[in-house]
Amino acid sequence: MSNRNIRDRIQKFNLSQPRDQDLLKQKYAAMRADTENPFVFFRATCHLFYEDLPIQSWFKKAPLVWICGDLHVENFGNYKADNRHVYFDVNDFDEAVLAPCTWEIARLLASIFVASETFGVGQTVAENLCWQVLNSYTKTIFEGKAYWMGEDTAPQVIEDLLSRKSQVKRRELLEERTVLDKDKQRRSLKIDFKKSQPISDQQRQKVEKFIEVFAAQQPNPQFFKLLDAAQRIAGKGSLGVERYVLLVEGKGSPDGNYLLDLKKSLPSSLAPYIIWEQPQWKSEADRIVSLQKRSQAMPIAFLHSVTTDKDSFVLRELQSTQSPTDHLKIEKWDNELPHSEKLMQSLGEVVAWSHLRSSGRQGSAIADQLIDWLNRRFGELL
Repeated sequence: MSNRNIRDRIQKFNLSQPRDQDLLKQKYAAMRADTENPFVFFRATCHLFYEDLPIQSWFKKAPLVWICGDLHVENFGNYKADNRHVYFDVNDFDEAVLAPCTWEIARLLASIFVASETFGVGQTVAENLCWQVLNSYTKTIFEGKAYWMGEDTAPQVIEDLLSRKSQVKRRELLEERTVLDKDKQRRSLKIDFKKSQPISDQQRQKVEKFIEVFAAQQPNPQFFKLLDAAQRIAGKGSLGVERYVLLVEGKGSPDGNYLLDLKKSLPSSLAPYIIWEQPQWKSEADRIVSLQKRSQAMPIAFLHSVTTDKDSFVLRELQSTQSPTDHLKIEKWDNELPHSEKLMQSLGEVVAWSHLRSSGRQGSAIADQLIDWLNRRFGELL
């Protein structure tokens, strides 16, 4: 455990990265305001977890897998893919690296305990839910085959979430995030200083240059014609990182428009603690997008790695985050225990499928190695 002051460690990490200082202040304010919600702090300080992660020899020598790096119970969610079907999966790969499978599981289990404390869930219940995850993950790895959770394959506890997400129409999102002109023929982004704020002329020129180059490389350049751009305010750990919401022509104005998310890619916060050789990625965005496509059964719509000037960005479709079903919520774990147990089992399956799907790639362990190690460590406990 580091002896450095926690506040100093947080400031050093955030100041080492290019961030909007006003939004960074908002991040700090949110962390202070939620003193009764340690889960918010946990989500916003992924780097602290790995700074203080105890690395016993067995923990460090676990098989290497492609991990998302910031796995916690609210880092699972629903999204629409390019095929317009809805899937449930891990949904954030900003920190993704090659590392021991124990790192991924440890952060997920730690998040269950932190979230349980936040919402007054009993210790015994929290321990039971952790065992549900671990048992499910191990048994799924033993099966050795990756599946997926979609509208027609998910258990009821996940299917309920997916069915609601599939009912969210793009026009509803447009009406939530944009405004029409007086003739109701042209949309522009809604600036509310909660989800978006204005960008500078320099930022607008940068975005316009990017989208022009990107569109020219696409089969239908007109689809990506830029109508408006704003700075997006979103996330916990990444709040303040350069990020835009783009309104593009899509299938035609006004209601055929699409919203895109463009987020600057930074080095993984796990990088200082990685001792295993990593691939030579073209950029940080290439790392994120490559590993997301490798790990998910079907990646989110319009997922691309793009470069503008010296910076790399991840481009993807912006989707609704207003529905409570878009991200897992954990307030009712204890009074709906059978439901919660099945949910935890589903999380274990999703993580295991991700590791199996990306196994044997650029240094990651093959399924047989994972099976053998888990059998030796946890087989007798299952």
